[in-house]
Amino acid sequence: MRREWLLVLLALGLAAVAAAVVYLSRPTTLTVAVGPQDGPETALIEAYANALARAREDVRLKVIRYDDVRDSAAALQSNTADLAIVRPDVLLPENGLTLAILHDEALIVAASEAGDIDDFPDLARKRLGIVVRHGADMPFVTNLLTFYDFLPADPEIGAGEEIPPGQVALVPLKASEVTAAIAEKRVDAVAIIASPSSKAAVATVHAVEMGLPDRKVGLVAVPDGEALLQRYPELQSVTIPPGTFGGRPKRPADEVKTVGASYRLMARGSVSRVAVASATQHLFEWRSRLAAVAPVAKLMKAPDFDTTVAATSARLPNHPGAVDYFEREQQTFLDRYEDYIYLLAFFGGTIGSTVAWLGQRLARKRRERVDIVLDRLLDVMREVRAATTKAELDTLALEVDGLVADVVRYARERAIDTRTVSALILAVDGVHAAITDGRRGLAAGHDPASQLTETRSGARARRLLALNMPAAE
Repeated sequence: MRREWLLVLLALGLAAVAAAVVYLSRPTTLTVAVGPQDGPETALIEAYANALARAREDVRLKVIRYDDVRDSAAALQSNTADLAIVRPDVLLPENGLTLAILHDEALIVAASEAGDIDDFPDLARKRLGIVVRHGADMPFVTNLLTFYDFLPADPEIGAGEEIPPGQVALVPLKASEVTAAIAEKRVDAVAIIASPSSKAAVATVHAVEMGLPDRKVGLVAVPDGEALLQRYPELQSVTIPPGTFGGRPKRPADEVKTVGASYRLMARGSVSRVAVASATQHLFEWRSRLAAVAPVAKLMKAPDFDTTVAATSARLPNHPGAVDYFEREQQTFLDRYEDYIYLLAFFGGTIGSTVAWLGQRLARKRRERVDIVLDRLLDVMREVRAATTKAELDTLALEVDGLVADVVRYARERAIDTRTVSALILAVDGVHAAITDGRRGLAAGHDPASQLTETRSGARARRLLALNMPAAE
């Protein structure tokens, strides 16, 4: 039984170790909310999730699609998702921390290069056409107007009417209407919120150019970028490099400072930094592979920060797991579980010593039980010598049988050392021999004690004679 229990305990221990290994090595599945459903960001995350599954990496993504980026951000804020695509100027989750900037979108305002619109404040009393691509585009421009103390003009003002001072007329346009609106002077400039290198931005600037008589288009800068970011920290400062929209001639001729919004992959702060570090690592390492499916991957970049402190205390803080990857400080297995290993090593010795002490105490108790049996057998041997009736001998014989049965049961349950077993055998044999001599003496009418003494003396004499040695008196 003891060996069987040891095998059972060993099997349970191996099963526990195997379960721990399986648990620690299983991939971490993160739920990611994406939106809008037809957006390039959604295509990028879905391609990334498929690549993780094919590569059998230690982190997997479960994609949940939403109709709008506001809904995906709300899912993150309500803890429905672990990760989400977020546009901070639309809805910034309170628990959201940045992993990566999927791409920036800039406010691009195109106007005639020969006109009097160079900076955003020059739009006062002008008509600004807006190519609306997202529901947040109009509020974005309205916030900029508020910063420069402009008011949106009454939509009922006609194309030929004069706009009151301190107001800007906002005219929603479709992409196909831009050239005609510029040519007919229904608008003085056209704005779009898009990535500067995107097809939508390039097409809009080209459409404005085609509507101008001299075919010379310029970009309107947005000054006071730092002040704008102080008031609207969810926005981004964006620089449009020279020649972004063409190289002959360069459009623009010089870099243009503007502001914009960013599409970010964010995670809840409570998500494991190890899982986030792994997700961020594969996202950037597989950029070329993902770009073949989702070209927006080429625009992906890490958040700007100089130090780890700056990364975690930025206007839009970054997730510590992403910072671990960017700073090349990803945690190894020992780093992750070093506290548990230390505690196990610290308390393991104490626990082992306690177990050893308990084992010694139990062994001592077991030895005490065997010693009690031995002492009782010696007492029985003396009582046999003093017995005067057959009934007394029978009672002692039954007691000895009970002691022997108890020792046998004990030996089957636990190991007994060889010396103790030898002592038990000698004691039992001696008692049985004494009882046999006592019964023989009573049957012959002799005193059992004297008969036992005579028998032992005769046995001793016979041994001495066999050895040809003189017997001592």
